[in-house]
Amino acid sequence: MFILASGSPRRKELLEQIGARFRVIISEAEEESGDAWSPEELVERNAAAKAAAVAAMHPEYPVLGADTVVSLDGHTYGKPCSSEDACSMLRRLSGRSHQVSTGIAFVYEGKVHTSVVTTQVQFASLPETEIAAYAATGEPMDKAGAYAIQGKAALFIEGIQGSYSNVVGLPLYAVARLARKAGVDLYDNHGEGSAG
Repeated sequence: MFILASGSPRRKELLEQIGARFRVIISEAEEESGDAWSPEELVERNAAAKAAAVAAMHPEYPVLGADTVVSLDGHTYGKPCSSEDACSMLRRLSGRSHQVSTGIAFVYEGKVHTSVVTTQVQFASLPETEIAAYAATGEPMDKAGAYAIQGKAALFIEGIQGSYSNVVGLPLYAVARLARKAGVDLYDNHGEGSAG
């Protein structure tokens, strides 16, 4: 068993989808934000900090941390702080291609293993009425970049290049690879039913 150091319901659902054996303990680590680092450096730092904070309290278990940001034109977008902020983010993404980067980190037996996955997402051009209607649903409020690809915003996505699960919040293929590197069994079943 391992610990997921995240309160994200999407990450929990993705791990449940693959049959992983884990429990959730939400990390109290302070998240960095802003443009002082590249999006990849930012999410890697935050993922490692989240995992390390929980691992310090539960050193007997492997701990998985994750952090996701949306980036466009050198600026990173986390979760919106208001409906107006969500609309502003969606206007910037409208008709453009942006990047979604997720950092993942396993902290286990005193070692930190990290990886970063970036996916390219092409947004359709959104009329102002559609942006306002989507923001009014409340769905954008706890999502990086103010949209959920697995939710109502699926209608806005013209295409993606890369990992779909990464855009949802956790790149599953990368998690499995990093787990192997870190010596973590995602299933506690000696490999049976695992992705190999």
